[in-house]
Amino acid sequence: MADAGTSSAHSIPAVVRLGEMPLPTFGKTRALASAVAAAPVRAATQPKAVRNIVLVHGAFSDGSTWQDIIPLLQCRGYNVTAVQNSLTSLADDVAATRRVLLRQEGSVLLVGHSWAGAVVTEAGNAENVKGLVYLSALVPDAGESVSEMLQKQNVSMGALAPDHEGFVWLDDPKTYTHVMADDVPASRIAVLAATQQPISAKVFSEPITTAAWSTKPSWYLVTERDNALPTHVQQWLAQHIGATTTAINSGHMSMISHPEAVADLIARAAQQL
Repeated sequence: MADAGTSSAHSIPAVVRLGEMPLPTFGKTRALASAVAAAPVRAATQPKAVRNIVLVHGAFSDGSTWQDIIPLLQCRGYNVTAVQNSLTSLADDVAATRRVLLRQEGSVLLVGHSWAGAVVTEAGNAENVKGLVYLSALVPDAGESVSEMLQKQNVSMGALAPDHEGFVWLDDPKTYTHVMADDVPASRIAVLAATQQPISAKVFSEPITTAAWSTKPSWYLVTERDNALPTHVQQWLAQHIGATTTAINSGHMSMISHPEAVADLIARAAQQL
């Protein structure tokens, strides 16, 4: 959701809205300028700590939804990989993420959007994962499924019904716009709807075994214009897991409508690990 220090689990996280960072007062400007001038220059292509970032997409999408984020992180020197989830089961998506994690050389920041919040919560237990970033994501607890998590917040799974094979689709551009991306241009939504992957309805009833957020630092981006996952649920989840929280005036697909802000959040998280 900007970082203000990582909160411990089950504590109330700090919330910073993008665009509201304080500026130095005039009296401190000269001292600040001197300090900056004296500080060593860090090249934009030299990440501070974690250099590997793995991005995991959610439902009704694929790895191409990160196409605006990837170059913004690569130009800062990060090695970025997007997972291609099958969306057929929690176990399948966790396995796909773990395969990518095994290919990384060194520590990893794991990022999950929407449904992938559940995926990275499980896959994030890998030893090389040092932190988790949740983007308007579903974050179950250990032993809990997404359906059970939403029931606790009195949130329904919506009116989308599965087909005869048990898959839920979001391939109508008008519906996609309303649910996922009412702040994304129509031309982009036409492509998103055409390339969306359906998700198996059964994934939402599959429980998490071990919640990585309980032992690793986390960040959460709350989207304040979200029609897919209500903002108040996102806020509750961020507080529940003790995440450093940032809020942004965006719909559900913030990586498309606000790529610079999302990339900045991911980079700041990586620099704190």
